[in-house]
Amino acid sequence: MAFGQPADVGLKRMQATRQALSDGRWHFQHGPIDIVLRAEGAPQACQLALEAAWGRFQTILPELVTELALLKQPVASLQEGSFTGVVAQRMWQAAKALSWAAPQGFVTPMAAVAGAVAQEVVNALSKPGVQRAYVNNGGDIAVYLQAGEHWRIGLVSDLQQALGRDAQSELLTDGQFQVDHAMPVRGMATSGWRGRSFSLGVADSVTVLAATAAQADVAATLIANRVNLDHPGIVRRPANSVRDDTDLGDRLVTLEVPRLPPAQVQDALQLGLDCARDMQAKAHIHAAFLCCQGQMAVAQPMECLV
Repeated sequence: MAFGQPADVGLKRMQATRQALSDGRWHFQHGPIDIVLRAEGAPQACQLALEAAWGRFQTILPELVTELALLKQPVASLQEGSFTGVVAQRMWQAAKALSWAAPQGFVTPMAAVAGAVAQEVVNALSKPGVQRAYVNNGGDIAVYLQAGEHWRIGLVSDLQQALGRDAQSELLTDGQFQVDHAMPVRGMATSGWRGRSFSLGVADSVTVLAATAAQADVAATLIANRVNLDHPGIVRRPANSVRDDTDLGDRLVTLEVPRLPPAQVQDALQLGLDCARDMQAKAHIHAAFLCCQGQMAVAQPMECLV
């Protein structure tokens, strides 16, 4: 998720809204933050948890806006204690831990914003009596699971299929994977050049499973950046010429990708796969699923993919 306006253009004045959906889910929205969530378990416990999540949700955007200028700075220029808000601190920590995998080490805490927000809301849902819960923030998902519980998560290989859909629309998935309590996974995120945020690469999608949603968010962004190649038909422009509030400055971002030679797609996917495996070796992620123009690469373990 990317903030669409500068901090001084009314974000603090926006009102949060919520809507109960017909299948037991809830839709919360506050400015650019747009999430769908669900809690299951004892009815009274779930109701209390939902109210706690709603209360916390309303405070997240104002907190982030207060520190937005710092959140757009490279993590190399920041240090412990730079942030006061818990979500901002989580964003910085997740981005800093993976800065070694970023081009020239450049990554900002904004790479973790969607996952970190989802994580904060699911923490508010994690109350006694709640058996399982999830928060989906534009495809970046944080889950809560008691022993014996699981969630089945849909996988979309092309992010364009998921864009522009409202909270009540049914999304056809290309596959599913299961996350259960015993797995070291409580967060997942997807990135790609067709997504809501900019990408430096050509991946249609990179989905990452990690211990937290903030970690998964940064990892998916950086792996998707690595799925890349030179081709005269790829349209790239400086990020700040497309969106003046971007944290990427004049770095070239991908705007259009033509049909590419299959062998080059395979090579690009291998670059992303090598990055994902390096992250696995350092225990930053659990697994990754990379897609580009009908070709796929998987960083094991991914045994739950069906």
